[in-house]
Amino acid sequence: MKAVRIHKYHEMPKLDEVPEPEITGPWDVIVKVGAAGLCRTDLHIIEGQWDPIQNPTLPYILGHENAGWVHAVGPAVTNVEVGDTVIMHPLVTCGLCPECRRGNDSHCSNSSFPGLNAEGGMAEYMLTNARAVVKLDPKLQPRDIAALADAGLTAYHAVRKTVPKLHPGTHVVVMGSGGLGHIGIQSLLALTPAQITVVDKSEAALELAKSLGAHHTVLSTDDETVIKQVHDITGGGAHVVLDFIAEMGMELLGPQLIRNQGDYYVIGYGGMVKIETLSIISREINVIGNLVGTYEDLVQLMTLTAEGKISLHTSVYDLAAYADAINDLDNGRLVGRGILVP
Repeated sequence: MKAVRIHKYHEMPKLDEVPEPEITGPWDVIVKVGAAGLCRTDLHIIEGQWDPIQNPTLPYILGHENAGWVHAVGPAVTNVEVGDTVIMHPLVTCGLCPECRRGNDSHCSNSSFPGLNAEGGMAEYMLTNARAVVKLDPKLQPRDIAALADAGLTAYHAVRKTVPKLHPGTHVVVMGSGGLGHIGIQSLLALTPAQITVVDKSEAALELAKSLGAHHTVLSTDDETVIKQVHDITGGGAHVVLDFIAEMGMELLGPQLIRNQGDYYVIGYGGMVKIETLSIISREINVIGNLVGTYEDLVQLMTLTAEGKISLHTSVYDLAAYADAINDLDNGRLVGRGILVP
């Protein structure tokens, strides 16, 4: 089968011919990939940022946002059958460790992470397990929902955590209306009554935010102007800021957009948050990290998607055009999410 594999950091991955995966364990599931999402994390993987954390053996197949149709199952699998449409939770988890037992499976101590430290889904077929697959309404097409496996899941997980803070009359700022942010906006509209203000450097991204239902938009030019506009809109700062970028200076701007006792959620990464400890104490502000969501988060997200409350804005590429997709993402030409289709 054809697969996009990373051979060396700081170099473009290659399209290789590799053997198809095989069933070897009772809980194994092989999925015929219908679509694989392209994520900024893939750029960070190519840059080698994840190597010290995941320490994968090169070469391996990229792709951690995957959906398709069940192709084969192990003898113990009962939750899906051959032909079912499925989306894969990005982690393949054990189900037995304390975090899995608590339902906090995104922190499984025995997990593998296809696309980061194991063979991913930028290929024609992918090996996963029964715990990772979510059976979908057959009307959902993999190319329309694949990126919800990480971009959507991560955004939804962060928004779900903000729900107790965002009661009627509150304000939330979304930084970045790209692949994650535009799902965050829709999740906020589905789960909270808060007023939503979106900050982005791209006018096209802000137009997307408006079309999705954002109440206010602010074009990110210089920091002082953005701070003033956001404080004017929110009456002194947001109750919650969701930073879907958290690099290129946005992680320095974000904490300045929250009011006293506000929460700054870090979802994107690549930069470094710098806040004086006295400011944290005197303002009683919180900085909250967000990893990918749980299996239950993904089930809820897919329910909202089937109900038409969540949709992905995508740009679709043939798997063979993976380099074009990567370059478009890296150079800011993608609005929404890039999708590779085998």
